[in-house]
Amino acid sequence: MEIIPAIDLLEGRCVRLYQGDYGRSQVFNENPVEVAQQWFEQGATRLHVVDLDGAKQGHPVNTKTIAAIVQAVDIPVQVGGGLRDRTGVTQLLDTGIERVILGTAAVEDQPFVAGLCQEFPGKIVVGIDARQGKVATRGWLETSEVVATELAQQMTNLGVAAIIYTDIHRDGMVLSLVLIWIP
Repeated sequence: MEIIPAIDLLEGRCVRLYQGDYGRSQVFNENPVEVAQQWFEQGATRLHVVDLDGAKQGHPVNTKTIAAIVQAVDIPVQVGGGLRDRTGVTQLLDTGIERVILGTAAVEDQPFVAGLCQEFPGKIVVGIDARQGKVATRGWLETSEVVATELAQQMTNLGVAAIIYTDIHRDGMVLSLVLIWIP
């Protein structure tokens, strides 16, 4: 089992949203690079970074901070949030991150995801964030009619490197659970 610490970025700071609600965020640290270094020093073998601003806006926003995190730690970093086109994906991969995490794109454009899996083998992960079994999109601001388990099967067939599942109802609570499944 691999436990992967997460850093959620909002307005350049480390935050935690309560059940995906941007209006109910708590700032944990003003310096995400410092937090990444602390996780590394504590033995983390990988970091999971979410660009919450990017998720809301539909394109990466905190790229300078993400690049600084990658430079500060000597472990793989995976990043999600707002990756809905090839430009955003390549922009982040060019910073040195190991894997990108697609969410909304997995629901809205499966041929795009399939093409990225072929172009960047082992680097494409799908984040399935569910609210009552249905996949949330666009930074958790919308809920689709897509059933989370069905999307997971479809993404497995496309050859994604891993699937990260989050139950939004539990996110940000004491017993928050994120399951990472690698096919």
